[in-house]
Amino acid sequence: MPKISSRTRTVMIAGGLTAVLAAPFAGAAGEGRPLDGGARNPSNNPSQEYTRETEVIAQTNTYGTRQSNKSDNGGGAVYGCRSKAGGTPANNEPCLRGTNLADGLAFEFNTNAGVLGGTITVAKGGDTTKPFTTNATGVADGLNADRVDGRQGTDLLGKTEKAADAEKVDGVEGADLARANDLLFARVGADGAGSGRGVTNVATAGATTTVTFNRDVNACSYTVTSNDTATPTETFAAASTGARTVDVVASTAGTPFHLQVIC
Repeated sequence: MPKISSRTRTVMIAGGLTAVLAAPFAGAAGEGRPLDGGARNPSNNPSQEYTRETEVIAQTNTYGTRQSNKSDNGGGAVYGCRSKAGGTPANNEPCLRGTNLADGLAFEFNTNAGVLGGTITVAKGGDTTKPFTTNATGVADGLNADRVDGRQGTDLLGKTEKAADAEKVDGVEGADLARANDLLFARVGADGAGSGRGVTNVATAGATTTVTFNRDVNACSYTVTSNDTATPTETFAAASTGARTVDVVASTAGTPFHLQVIC
């Protein structure tokens, strides 16, 4: 065996130390190193942060990984990120994503006790922020929505309920409104012939025309206007002379007119 000189031995040792010291820094950042329990991984040095996905692939009937904390303060896992708006469609991956490649559930949240399952906090909240969105339009079983278009459930009427002011139109009671059949009228020509809603007979004698209606008009009001452009200022007097009759007296005999009766 040839003898190794002291100089050659020194060079070999120096080369070996260089390889040992350089080995941990080979490759990209902190990849390829084991996890260190109870410490920041890979280290507190930003230059040693992982630059590639750390994948854990399992073939098991339970869960691929399990994180748990037995402390009564809780804290099983925290996932933080700095994702921008848009989510996966905008290539901005969310901090947490669960994808089921089969047809089962993608997530479950369960608490064994208590009356609150969890919270979703979005910025400062308010009506301009949304807790989540979905493309599913089916009914969410057990989800009790308290608002519809911003209104409380107590503000909504049931299927057969009537609003307190449903009897009013622009604040007027329904009983105070005139119905279409309540608006009786007569159209009388210069020849004394007439017709109209509810009219059963028209009789003219000189300047007086008696209009008979099909019901009692004794307690109604009457409005008469000229139907002759030649005498638009003609004056009339109208009065009930019987349960169903109204006498219209024109200042000039033979003047056509319109009679409106409102009961």
